[in-house]
Amino acid sequence: MKKVKLTMFLMPLLIFQYGCTNNSSSDLLGASGNGPITYTQTTKAIIDNNCVSCHATVPVNGAPMSLTTYVLVKDAVLNRGLLDRISRPQGAQGMMPNGGTRLPQPTINKVFQWAQNNLPE
Repeated sequence: MKKVKLTMFLMPLLIFQYGCTNNSSSDLLGASGNGPITYTQTTKAIIDNNCVSCHATVPVNGAPMSLTTYVLVKDAVLNRGLLDRISRPQGAQGMMPNGGTRLPQPTINKVFQWAQNNLPE
């Protein structure tokens, strides 16, 4: 009886362990369904969903610039401290989105990766 209980416990564990392995890193490529991080594929949606309510074509709520195009967002990264502003801790002065909740770290990481990859459009 103890062998049956032990088998019933170990079998799912073994299936899980061996079913969730990969043979190489190439098995993981594309697993998340995400393509390369570009402005069009990734960054634009982040900016549109989190920044454009203030950084609109005509900025509102004290926003100093628009973030509605690739050129404007690229300029904000290169010359206006966008990466610093989205990286500040929740509640820190100058943290963006202003008065809102800090972006999740994986989202911030995507914007950083886009910048590190030379801001591809």
